[in-house]
This record gives sequence, C-alpha cells and structure tokens, in this order.
Amino acid sequence: MNASDVDYQRPTSRVLPNPAMDTASFWAGGGNDQLMIHFCGACGKFFHPPAPVCFRCRSIDVGPEPVSGLATVATFSIVRHAWYESFPPPYVVAIVELADQADVRLTTNIVGCQPESVFIGQQVSVFFERCEDVWIPLFTPVAVGTVTS
Repeated sequence: MNASDVDYQRPTSRVLPNPAMDTASFWAGGGNDQLMIHFCGACGKFFHPPAPVCFRCRSIDVGPEPVSGLATVATFSIVRHAWYESFPPPYVVAIVELADQADVRLTTNIVGCQPESVFIGQQVSVFFERCEDVWIPLFTPVAVGTVTS
C-alpha cells in the first residue's frame, strides 16, 4: 500500500531523519514496500531502533529483514494543538507493536481514519509516504473482517 491509497491530510512538509549506516534500510525499505526491522541471527529476535549490536545478546550478527507490516496499537495520543504549521491537527501519534514480535514497537502516525476512531488493540498495517529520499512508515487501520495473523 502507498500514500495515494490512503485518504488523509498529508502534511505539507516533515522534519526528515538523516539516515545513518545502521538506519538507512529502515528509511529506504518503503521503496520496495517493505518494513525493514533489524534481526539478530544469534538470538533470533527482531529489535528497533536499528543498531550494529543486538542489545539482548550483544551479537554483531545483525541486519535488516522485512517484516509483515502488520501491528497493533499499543497506545496513542490525538494531537489537537498546531505545533507545526505544515502538520495541521488533529492527528494521531501512536506506538504500535509489530505482529511479528510484540516487544518490537514503533512510534508512528495512524492515518486513513478519523482520529477518534483509533483505539488500543486496533489492528493496523503499514504503508509508506515518500519524502525526498526517505520513506516514512505510517499505519492505517486494517479493514474490519480482514484476517491478519
């Protein structure tokens, strides 16, 4: 899915990350419609944010791997104050837990729905918004009746 498939008020500009060697795959994965999360070959666990060493087992056998892009809303906030002129409220800032491994969480925006319809436990799926050479992973609610597991 891409940004044109989701109906939401896109900000006119964003503060973009400056991808480093360890984070480049995360910010570029959307170009292939893939959410790339670092995986440790030694302990078999995903982790985020990306790093050159697994925080669990200290292995350097780590690298980006694609995940399903499915997640569950763990918590969220509806922003109603205009902090940035280019990012008009209301909008939802959320922490989502990846379906691939629940202890891997991302901070993101939930879009493609009314902010008041977002709830904890809601199933969402990733899509990507391209901003210059960065692909921002955003999430939108999974259609009711869609099986995600």
